[in-house]
Amino acid sequence: MSSKVVVGDLRKSYGNVPAAAGVSLDIEDGEIFGLIGPNGAGKTTIIECILGLRTPDSGTIHVCGIDARAHPREAREKTGAALQAVALQDKITPREALALFGAFYRIRSEPDVLLDRFGLRGKADTAFDTLSGGQKQRLALALAFVNQPELVFLDEPTSGLDPDIRRDLRGEILQMKRDGHTVLLTTHDIEEAEALCDRIAIIDRGKVI
Repeated sequence: MSSKVVVGDLRKSYGNVPAAAGVSLDIEDGEIFGLIGPNGAGKTTIIECILGLRTPDSGTIHVCGIDARAHPREAREKTGAALQAVALQDKITPREALALFGAFYRIRSEPDVLLDRFGLRGKADTAFDTLSGGQKQRLALALAFVNQPELVFLDEPTSGLDPDIRRDLRGEILQMKRDGHTVLLTTHDIEEAEALCDRIAIIDRGKVI
């Protein structure tokens, strides 16, 4: 099986505090891989470095066979991400947000396809600030798929949601795998990791333990 993500000796510190202290990962094509650990363990920093949102102090990162540090734009074309905070303009609608995000990519899905896929058709033209927490998270997942990515990053995707909504979103994540996507998921919920992940790495104080 080929690797979608290969990270070697990744290091990132904030002052004297190491957020990634020599992290190495190898994530295989078509699996759901979990980064598990308490809040503040370094999970989000690792994902942001892989995505190119933060610059590592050192280390190697390859995404879909691309050197992501040398060619960040090319790597970004292969990835989608739903990070912890969904921050959009209050009055933008899901349909408008999907069209806007899609405009940044050469290959993209039409908004109507994603609205149907993530159960947002009934809220397509509703202002973002009136959506429920679960609907906002569904929109975040839809935005992560706007460029038809090979690899999807999900940072605490069900955190703070009601149990019924969590269950529905976990079903969506399992469907991503069935559709052929590779998923890198962070969580501090062991039950969630057991339900979703093929393999996990346990992170504590910036290290894989």
